[in-house]
Amino acid sequence: MAVFGFVLLFPIFLVIWVILLFVNNGKPFFLQPRPGKDEKIFSIIKFKSMTDKTDENGKLLPDELRVTKFGTFLRKSSLDEIPQLLSIIKGDMSLIGPRPLRVRYLPYYTKEENLRHTVRPGITGLAQISGRNLLDWDTRLQKDVEYVNNLSFVLDVKILFKTALKVLLRKDVALDAESGIPDFDEERKKALG
Repeated sequence: MAVFGFVLLFPIFLVIWVILLFVNNGKPFFLQPRPGKDEKIFSIIKFKSMTDKTDENGKLLPDELRVTKFGTFLRKSSLDEIPQLLSIIKGDMSLIGPRPLRVRYLPYYTKEENLRHTVRPGITGLAQISGRNLLDWDTRLQKDVEYVNNLSFVLDVKILFKTALKVLLRKDVALDAESGIPDFDEERKKALG
């Protein structure tokens, strides 16, 4: 499916790639290490929706000040996710599964939440169709565990269908990947006292 999808979307991929070469000064892709199945680290790849603008001290400006108009369009339409099809073809990701989060979050999952790393991460998953990035961390991770505990072809088809609907209706789309909620590791540190 990923190969077929990538071939089908390749003309769109090419157009976005060319536009981003100009918009983002020759840097069309966003790459970041993420833990996959069995916590194996891989580089997630997405179309870059933000610039690398920094303040006078060289620190990156807040996300909302760096996201471009074209980047906003890419996120709202979920077109920024197209390059992740290459991660599926490579075997690092799956179409359906828990979203791969930051490496620095690894020490802060509970034993149950760690179940999310027993399957390949996905472009979309149960958490995404249940509120996408608008869920709090506990609910999002609970949905990941629920997915792992109820793996089935029928569930995957349901998630795929609901994802397509949400993308078409542009429902529950957050511009920021963390949707304004505190970073997971910081939240857990506070909870642990």
